[in-house]
Amino acid sequence: MARARRPGTYVCGIDAAMDVIGGKWKVLILWALHEKPCRFGELRRELPGVTEKVLAAHLRELEADGIVHREAYDEVPPRVEYSLTERGETLNEALGPLGDWGKENMLGGASAAAGASAAVGQMREDDDVALIAGRP
Repeated sequence: MARARRPGTYVCGIDAAMDVIGGKWKVLILWALHEKPCRFGELRRELPGVTEKVLAAHLRELEADGIVHREAYDEVPPRVEYSLTERGETLNEALGPLGDWGKENMLGGASAAAGASAAVGQMREDDDVALIAGRP
């Protein structure tokens, strides 16, 4: 089921960007395509836990937004590859600092400082981690 975009109703740039990358898997799809173009099955293996239905829907949405390019080759058996467009590359570059923030604040430094029970570099869903250093 395709979502209708809300052009003209965005409050700010973050609102517009989140409309494009919202969803559990879209950012991970972008990150997987950062390395090289991938076929559907390769992407599915890169993202354990994603269902075929969700992956196909997210790829269609990203393609409609001009973030992902779908190349269908006229071969037997059929072959389809997904890659990032130039717009997708710039979006991935913008997500880089967010990934750095996550590594610094959630995967290492903050979890150890907050006394989380997980080992440094490993987070569990039920670990309590201060989002701001020094705050409970």
